[in-house]
Amino acid sequence: MRKWGDRYDAYRIKDIDGVHFYMAYLMPKRTQAEVYINEKLDVTEVLKYIKEKNASGERKVTMFHCVIAAVARTIKMRPLLNRYISGKRYYMRHEISMGFTIKKRFTDHAEESLMIYRPKDDENVTAITDKLSPQVKEAKREDKGQSVDDILNIVKKLPKFIMHIFMAFMRFADNHGLMPKAFSSVDTNYVTVLLSNLGSIKCDAVYHHLNNFGTNGIVITIGEIHKELLPDETGATSVRDVMNIGVTLDERIADGFYFARSLKLIKHLFKNPQLLDKTLGEEIDFEF
Repeated sequence: MRKWGDRYDAYRIKDIDGVHFYMAYLMPKRTQAEVYINEKLDVTEVLKYIKEKNASGERKVTMFHCVIAAVARTIKMRPLLNRYISGKRYYMRHEISMGFTIKKRFTDHAEESLMIYRPKDDENVTAITDKLSPQVKEAKREDKGQSVDDILNIVKKLPKFIMHIFMAFMRFADNHGLMPKAFSSVDTNYVTVLLSNLGSIKCDAVYHHLNNFGTNGIVITIGEIHKELLPDETGATSVRDVMNIGVTLDERIADGFYFARSLKLIKHLFKNPQLLDKTLGEEIDFEF
């Protein structure tokens, strides 16, 4: 049941500890609380897993689908990652939401479209692939725009002084939980995690800033897969397939220890990709 102070997408956390309560006032802007982490992931086993999944030709599972499944699983098991701060108050989202930008064509002036995916407890990497693949194809159509794209194309025609008034209203509504659901539900500034697949354009993972607008507190960039010489548990080295990821976090939503354990879980999922066959609602054995 929705209580006083809750939002349509989240409930207010009232029993926050003193340290995090203080941090919201010490660093009221999200960009003041950014922490950037660069991690190297061994994706050798994931590539083998993808090859096996695609052997039948029924679908085309990609590395990006596996990343989405692994990140969704991590947030499911590490719920503090699904918190956000707005108006110096802490909130816990009702669901996981993941946003990304789709380039309609790989050309300099091609339009981009925004997409938001909300994974469910009964979905695994196969369900994610089956659901996202047709949506991505639809979003790439030149004559097809997402609802948020249509809104922004109207807004851009406003005179400059009207635009300033419009943005002042938007920031006020955002800060006080009054943002219309029709806008925030399709805006990637309001997702749990924003993903940028730079590997698809042959680029490595980079730092990506957070925004003070909206509620998004985690941004992940995904780099191009490449070969590297890596040591194993015994110290022996071998050539492995490697992918860099860059993670920018709002450090106010949890502490560094919690973030470090969350990254450990992602590495475990990539080392054991068969776990991605389990639905998000199924438990997995993992010792943090």
